[in-house]
Amino acid sequence: MHSGAYTREEQALSEQLVKARLEAMVPKEFPGRLPADLEQAYGVQAASIAQWPDEVVGWKVARLTPGDRDRFAQERLAGPVYRSTVQAVASGSEIITQIYDGGFAAIEAEVVLELGQDVPRDFDTAKDSDLAGLVAKAYCGAEIASSPMPFVIDLGATSIISDMGINAGVIVGPEIADFLSLSDDALSVRVTVNGEVVGEADPGPVSGSPFDALRFLIDHCHARGIWLAKGSLVSSGMITGVHDVTVGCKARVDYGKFGWFDVAFEPIGRK
Repeated sequence: MHSGAYTREEQALSEQLVKARLEAMVPKEFPGRLPADLEQAYGVQAASIAQWPDEVVGWKVARLTPGDRDRFAQERLAGPVYRSTVQAVASGSEIITQIYDGGFAAIEAEVVLELGQDVPRDFDTAKDSDLAGLVAKAYCGAEIASSPMPFVIDLGATSIISDMGINAGVIVGPEIADFLSLSDDALSVRVTVNGEVVGEADPGPVSGSPFDALRFLIDHCHARGIWLAKGSLVSSGMITGVHDVTVGCKARVDYGKFGWFDVAFEPIGRK
């Protein structure tokens, strides 16, 4: 298991992927040999985290496609969330976020969890009640997924994991008050892009899929020697789908009675 260690080949691929992100450069093809398995992909990710000029303050979690679930015998994947890409937004407000122009870009409505304590090294994830004790707050949120590579999704899980989990930001919207005591049908989510409804769903309780994502992330991080500290954010996976966006468009993420926010998109420049 990777715990910050990576091979020379993983380091070399990481350097190319990081360069593309830093220079906002759209590559014509994957810049090296595609990792053969998830361990190699997470090795590339670890090398990229070590190089990236920012601090990890959380993690995104996403489901693998059915084909990749069968191939790798794994349900979910993880990628880092960096401090400079986290934005808070009040209900009824608009924020501007950045994506790779010419690359892949999407918005996903996601419940964002905030940890209220450090996760012990020997934490047992079996019980939802124990997971609940770790979570201080839950928010109406969204993940901004973007990569310089327009084909990153087509290449599958190892491509996505290698490229920072294709995370480009997390939006922390209105808090979901008393999230543990809500009824199963309390949350209702709709996403529109340029005024057109692109997805809507009733995701069920926060203690459902979001807690499953947290369970996966804790086990994943412990296996790799990664510490999950108090205040860490967990973007827990798409609710209504992966919705393509482009520079200049506007999306609305609406959580019904809990609030809504608008997101406008501008291009990421060279760093």
